[in-house]
Order: sequence, then C-alpha cells, then structure tokens
Amino acid sequence: MTNLHDFTLHTLDGHEQPLSAYSGRVALVVNVASQCGLTPQYAGLQVLHESFGGRGLTVLGIPCNQFKGQEPGTADEIRAFCTANYGVTFPMFDKLEVNGPGRHPLYAWLCAQQTEPEGPGDVQWNFGKFLVGKDGAVLARFEPTTDPQAPELVKRIEAAL
Repeated sequence: MTNLHDFTLHTLDGHEQPLSAYSGRVALVVNVASQCGLTPQYAGLQVLHESFGGRGLTVLGIPCNQFKGQEPGTADEIRAFCTANYGVTFPMFDKLEVNGPGRHPLYAWLCAQQTEPEGPGDVQWNFGKFLVGKDGAVLARFEPTTDPQAPELVKRIEAAL
C-alpha cells in the first residue's frame, strides 16, 4: 500500500527529502501560494507548527502555481516571502502541480484517497489541506477555505497526535 512516506520531494533549497523522514509524525500537507487571498493562512499554519510541533506535527508546505498563477516566484523568492512575511519555519518544498496531466505522483495519491470532510478529487484551490497520520495514511482532507485554526481541523490534529 502506498503512503506519504513512499514519496520524495525537493526542498526549496534543492535537496531531495524523503518524506519517510516524517514517519511517526502527523503531517499536514498544504498546497500554498504567495499571492492568493488565502495567503494569510501561512500565519495560522506557522502557529500549528509551533503549537503542535513538539507533540509530533509537521506542516509540509508545497507551493503550487496552478491557480491563476498565484505562486510565480522562484524557490528563493518563495522562501524569502514566507520568512519575511510570516516567519515560516516549517518545511517548504519546490513547486508541484497538484491537478491535471502534470500532477505530481504525491498529489495523484492524495487526491485519490477516500477522505472526510472533503472527499476525493482534484484540489480546488490554494491551501487545500491533507491531514496524514503517523503511519503515512491520509486521515482527513479540508477545503482551502478551512482556516488552520478551525476547531474541526485542530480537533483532528489533536486526535491524531
């Protein structure tokens, strides 16, 4: 069976990062963008990272430029923006396609999972959230407009920890 830990991504620094490094941790996988109306969610994602990181949560930020070109920057520009504007310290990866014929295999797998409250299918917009358990299996999926501090998301994170 495939799970999150079977994939490898490149960090914004260009290093290969096997996601097996997060085995035994809960992960929140989020497709992010710097020029979106939802971009302020970076602040809430950073709060989750700081609040629950010591208990075993890792937020994984994956930039995507597929939604109206709202993540046009280079890796260096994305990193600088996230650090300067939101103090992001959680892992950030290279841009990926989350939908369509160029969809990265990670997102092909994530989008095929039977999940709640949002079910399987294409990612609808920037800041779609997949909650993944310590074993690498998807536990829940939340639509882009779900705030990182939303009680239903925080409750699922706490239960997974």
